[in-house]
Amino acid sequence: MISKETLKEWDKRYVWHPFTQMAEYVKYEPIVIERGEGCWLIDIDGKKYLDAVGSIWCNVHGHNVKELNDALCEQVNRIAHSTLLGLANVPSILLAKRLVEITPKGLNHVFYSDDGSTAMEVALKMAYQYWQLKGEKRRTKFIKLEEAYHGDTIGSVSIGGIDLFHSMFRELMFETFKVPAPHPYRFNGTVEECKEYSLNRLKEILEEHGEEVAAVVMEPLVQAAAGMIVHPEGFLKGVRELCDEFGVLLILDEVATGFGKTGKMFACEWEGVVPDIMAISKGLTAGYMPLAATLSTDEVYSAFWGGDYGSGKTFFHGHTFTGNQLGCSVALKNLELFEEKDWPESLRNKIDYLHKKLYEELSELKHVGDIRGRGFMVGIELVKNKETKESFSWKDDVGRRVSRRIVEKGVFTRPLGPVLVVMPPLAISKEEIDFMIRTYRDAIFEELER
Repeated sequence: MISKETLKEWDKRYVWHPFTQMAEYVKYEPIVIERGEGCWLIDIDGKKYLDAVGSIWCNVHGHNVKELNDALCEQVNRIAHSTLLGLANVPSILLAKRLVEITPKGLNHVFYSDDGSTAMEVALKMAYQYWQLKGEKRRTKFIKLEEAYHGDTIGSVSIGGIDLFHSMFRELMFETFKVPAPHPYRFNGTVEECKEYSLNRLKEILEEHGEEVAAVVMEPLVQAAAGMIVHPEGFLKGVRELCDEFGVLLILDEVATGFGKTGKMFACEWEGVVPDIMAISKGLTAGYMPLAATLSTDEVYSAFWGGDYGSGKTFFHGHTFTGNQLGCSVALKNLELFEEKDWPESLRNKIDYLHKKLYEELSELKHVGDIRGRGFMVGIELVKNKETKESFSWKDDVGRRVSRRIVEKGVFTRPLGPVLVVMPPLAISKEEIDFMIRTYRDAIFEELER
């Protein structure tokens, strides 16, 4: 049997961790997770950690859920995978129908991929080829929001806007137009003025370059990786109206915001917006399997409908594990559990409790500048000066320092620069919320305040 010490040493020696400076990582004792129970992660030493970020925003029902385990085992005893290139399979058909039923009305066609990045690659290529097939060859550009994050493949990086993540790859990226993200806490004016400023800039770009634009791309309501930037009410609807006015497509990235995270099944429902193309992943399989989907309207799909192979209307995109049976089966069971639990409607009381406790416990701390969020998506921005909103820089390492203290106290989290993230599984109990928030409070106080 391999010892715990050997596992930790092999982790440091052989595993290259994502978004991690490995020279820094190896200075600390690795936390090697062995199992999970409910909302808790348990390492090989038996220590428990409350999963305050849902294993990076994908876990919804907690870990080791019997119904999901059974669905996976039942499917693996039939078949684990067969290709969708030239074949169909039962779970992918059933899931596609179910997704059309629960997503905003009009998204009637489902293209499967593996994760959020690939779902957005599909969306970009779909929008680009749509206009080429329509004969509007100039429509090759995309409009994005500042501080956007849509994944780490080259297409999704091109529509990203976080310099720390993306600037290194600038020469590989295609050209885009950029709109200021509506960030009320960092805007010198009212919330309404913040919204109008960004919408006006979008309109200016469309007026000048509209005939070159294939689509506007954005996360609805909350820009997650940007530090949980919460858009002003009406911004999303305003973007939809401008897209309609100038005849461009709207692509919504619901990878992080989908499946109940904002208090509705999909964030765009808050403003009654239906995109032309929508990407989903993360909560789709409740954090069990890599699976994603890109949905489109009849209008987009019909452009690819050709009489034969020679028509050139094939969408030339696919993945080895597109429509994988294991992923689709566990996703179907996940959606059954949503229905049985009456999620997200029955979550509203818990959401109110979460936000109430956050403000009660954290708002008076002198380095907590802003507590913002929608539903279970929350960011706590740490600042040098609460009155002036003077920021900590990424180099100050404040978020990581505080998060490390939080982890030491038994809650697992990952920061976004100076912004602490709270995005636990939807199944978290009120008692676990209390423990989580107390732990954040104590860690902030010990690291920054005393």
